Amino acid sequence: MRKSTSYTIVLAFAVFVMPSEVSAQRCDPTRQEQTDLSGTYTGKVRHGDEAAVDATLTITGNSFTMAVGSESHSGRITAITTCGYTAVTMMKGDLAPVVPGPNPPPMQQAVSLRARKSGDHLTLASVPGEPKKVWFSTGGSGHKPRARRRAAQPPPTPPQQ
Repeated sequence: MRKSTSYTIVLAFAVFVMPSEVSAQRCDPTRQEQTDLSGTYTGKVRHGDEAAVDATLTITGNSFTMAVGSESHSGRITAITTCGYTAVTMMKGDLAPVVPGPNPPPMQQAVSLRARKSGDHLTLASVPGEPKKVWFSTGGSGHKPRARRRAAQPPPTPPQQ
């Protein structure tokens, strides 16, 4: 009598992904690009807990001017985008070299912001942990309200006869 032998065949498949395909699927946080926010934006600005007031922000390259009423502030702005997030640094004042002396001027204050730009709409908001709270937006609050879902209503009951 002959013994019956059974064989199991195992098929294995391996998928190899080229490095260029991986980077196309995920964001590479080491890749950054300078973002040009140049333009003139009219909207509202708010500092700290103050009420929002009308303002015009003009950005040309790495320079900005913000006009609020009769006041005007200018300085430098830099925007870098990585993984869909645009980080902005704004510094008021002239960046001319400081002349050494007994009473040097105070250091310029920089503010860290996040930019969201869509078409001609721009919103700048302080990042978490930023001690100076600043917000600018060209339209409304910069946030769209969520649509509320209505609870499903039961069908009307027919009148009883």
